[in-house]
Amino acid sequence: MLLLILFVNLLLNVVVAKKNILFIIIDDLRPSLGCYGDAKAFTPNIDELSKKSIIFSRAYAQQALCAPSRNSLLTGRRPDTLQLYDFYSYWREAVGNFTTLPQHLKDYGYTTKSIGKVFHPGMSSNGSDDCPYSWTERPFHPYTNVYKDASVCPTTNSTHLAQNLVKFIASSLHYLPALYKIFATRFQICPVCVDTMPNKTLPDIEILNATRHFIQEQNETRRPFFLAVGFQKPHIPLKYPDEYLRFHPLEKFQLPSHYNWPDNVSSVAYNPWIDLRKREDVIDLHLQFPWQKIPDDFGRKIIQSYYAAVTYIDDMIGKVIQELETSGILNNTIIVITSDHGWSMGEHAEWAKYSNFDVAVRVPLMISVPGLTYKTSNIWTEKKLNLQYGYKTGNELTRTSLRISTHSHYFKIVFLDALVELVDVFPTVAHLAGAPIPVCPVSKNNIKIDFEEKVRLPKLCSEGISLVPLIMSIVKRKEIPWKSAAFSQYPRPSIDPGLCPNSDKPRLHEIKIMGYTLKTDIYRYTVWVPFDSVTKIPDWRNVIAEELYDHVQDPEENSNIEELSRYYKLKKKFKKILKQGWRKALPKH
Repeated sequence: MLLLILFVNLLLNVVVAKKNILFIIIDDLRPSLGCYGDAKAFTPNIDELSKKSIIFSRAYAQQALCAPSRNSLLTGRRPDTLQLYDFYSYWREAVGNFTTLPQHLKDYGYTTKSIGKVFHPGMSSNGSDDCPYSWTERPFHPYTNVYKDASVCPTTNSTHLAQNLVKFIASSLHYLPALYKIFATRFQICPVCVDTMPNKTLPDIEILNATRHFIQEQNETRRPFFLAVGFQKPHIPLKYPDEYLRFHPLEKFQLPSHYNWPDNVSSVAYNPWIDLRKREDVIDLHLQFPWQKIPDDFGRKIIQSYYAAVTYIDDMIGKVIQELETSGILNNTIIVITSDHGWSMGEHAEWAKYSNFDVAVRVPLMISVPGLTYKTSNIWTEKKLNLQYGYKTGNELTRTSLRISTHSHYFKIVFLDALVELVDVFPTVAHLAGAPIPVCPVSKNNIKIDFEEKVRLPKLCSEGISLVPLIMSIVKRKEIPWKSAAFSQYPRPSIDPGLCPNSDKPRLHEIKIMGYTLKTDIYRYTVWVPFDSVTKIPDWRNVIAEELYDHVQDPEENSNIEELSRYYKLKKKFKKILKQGWRKALPKH
């Protein structure tokens, strides 16, 4: 293993030292992409990039909520270390002065730039996107974000005329943003004609234009850059150019076959999709809170618009990659594409995120490295296909397969089924940049870190591990040990879903229960335990509810098998791993 790491470092110094890095994070994107095998998706640009990438088919967020997930990813620390499970605290003030990924690269000589939603805007990033610590240049946010909650969705001719009248009046009085917030219709489903939108644009189009401009400027300076681009769709409201609907006729979409809440799953696991309920087109359905389901026809329209919004973002990404190619730096740029968490589309009769189900925590993750994941002069050639790798972890053997979609003898798509986490992104990108960081040292009790100890922890370390040795194991056809589980969690204010406190987004002082979940090669196990919102310590002695799913037999997690006696020992083992923490799942060297 040591020799492999030394070889990796040597190769990286030759192949990828000081390459540009484009990091793209897409808001609320589950793996609804063609390259992930989703037949309903239309994502030709990401699919094309996937031919030059390693695709991680089992990548997981640490919490299915924007701010905590992004804080975890960008600091390399897990939610229970940051102890910030909502939107309203800044880690440098509340927890510790932890170094971020862009800050580390900035210190290493990179120009760092944030465009769009990278850190979660607002209090969770100090109202500044963690500037000036993380960024060389001032972060960019679209002006048209002021219309975020004014969906301006035309519903009837009279409504459309009224909106045009408001636009005309406002354009002369300079009150356009305020008037739109007052008069516009706030819909969940909102395909629009861009020319009728304020400023004749949309936030993600502004993000695209700012990204193009930055690439053009940096190409002139020839300084290496870390460019983080945060596209906002398919986050709700599902507002996108209506032209993308032509790729997604409504008849190709159906609700999940199990469009219901499982009988033997505790209500503590349920998220009542409160943010959707605030939208006027959902309000008009007159649904009884919290269990009445969205009607099938309306649910299909949500799914249709989600896929159309993903195609819209794929188009934006294609234009970014085209700009890199036009500027002559595509083959000198590492590209990482991922999301902050997934999104339910009717699974378990749920919508949005806010849960520990696989559909909420699983994310796409693909990494393209010139000279490493592909040769800049040609696509790799390979004759031996369908290789199997066994990664030994303790007494277990985690089977990890390399799947290759082929055309003739050329590599097309390489999938890696190893369990990986968003917390691994920081050490991976740092490693690829030639500035690797260590794994954080063990705390005194190996479970929790009290405040006094936390402030003494190194500012520059990670609670994830670099994926570069894993990538190199594919390139060199070597077996290496790998982690045996991926960890996620979600807080709740009570067992029963409610509006106040908000079951989906409880504030720190409202949290009474924490759901901890782990994904192994075969199973997902979730346990809900009491949680002290002051000390931030879970009570492992008392179990409120458990869930166990066999992903071989039940990949959609429709059948909770935790009550079956034959799984008693397995549940006990998984609970012990959760209690001991993520280190116990790391590979043994």
